[in-house]
Amino acid sequence: MRSRLGHFVFLVILAVLACFIQACQVNSLSSITAEPTNESAADDGIKPYDELVVGYSQIGAESEWRTGNTTSIKEEAERLGVELIFSDGQQKQANQIKAIRTFIAQQVDVIGVSPIVETGWESVFQESKDAGIPIILVDRRADVSEELYTTYLGSDFIEEGQKAAKIMVDLLGGEGNIVELVGTIGSAPAIDRHDGFRQITQEYPGIKIIGSESGDFTRAKGEEVMGDFLQLYGDQINAVYAHNDDMAIGAIRAIEAYGLRPGEDIKIVSIDAIRDAFQAMIDGKLNATVECNPLLGPQFFELALQVVNGEPVPKWIPSEESVYFPENAAELLPTRKY
Repeated sequence: MRSRLGHFVFLVILAVLACFIQACQVNSLSSITAEPTNESAADDGIKPYDELVVGYSQIGAESEWRTGNTTSIKEEAERLGVELIFSDGQQKQANQIKAIRTFIAQQVDVIGVSPIVETGWESVFQESKDAGIPIILVDRRADVSEELYTTYLGSDFIEEGQKAAKIMVDLLGGEGNIVELVGTIGSAPAIDRHDGFRQITQEYPGIKIIGSESGDFTRAKGEEVMGDFLQLYGDQINAVYAHNDDMAIGAIRAIEAYGLRPGEDIKIVSIDAIRDAFQAMIDGKLNATVECNPLLGPQFFELALQVVNGEPVPKWIPSEESVYFPENAAELLPTRKY
């Protein structure tokens, strides 16, 4: 009896041991094949949009173009869940530099900046580089070593000036006197749009630029400078080349106040392609506008995420842009977002 009982107990012990070993094997296998947890996914170093902290130094709100650009940046940040620390420079480089230094102290992941002028950025960009915070230039370049910024997202301003000049040559038939409303002195678009325009017009001896002054990219200043040109040159002016639509709209007001017909007596070509420029073309007061796309928010944040996660990006990502004329203005105006 005892031998049978002992044999039974022995079998029970063997069965328990077998179950224990099998359970251990299953647990071991499951630990190998289990899906990674959120914690392990976070450990791989890939940062998602909703963990991205971006500092953005904007120039200000000098034009409808700039307002559209700011709206694009803010709306895209909200859509993606990005923490955006936004600073309005109010047209002053000192304010932008101060903002960038604040972003560095806040240890943001990446800094976006639209430089109001090209020069004077070396020190603060170097501070950002030393802190390990990449800089993305948006819309405007800075005259610094390429080592001090990661990439530039924006237009080819020289090409914009060239496009405007080709249109102007056609409008004038290769002969005429032009006055130029220049953007903010020292800014990348003002420099390049000035140079690009002349690269084309210098090939036409009959075309002369008889006046060139800064309207600072604003309507009020554009109107003021155009008024001065009219007082100085009067009916000698055949055309206006404005570095942006806002200055062109200011010039239209000055021309009308002088008693001439903008778009007819004085041809006008400008850059940006804002909604008000389309309305001016519909009204017959503007002859053409060269597009400079401000809706850079989606591209900017895509770049920011790539840069923060160590992905390679080109040194320059140009915008896709068109040229618009009065013939299509009425049809296209409802589709314009800025």
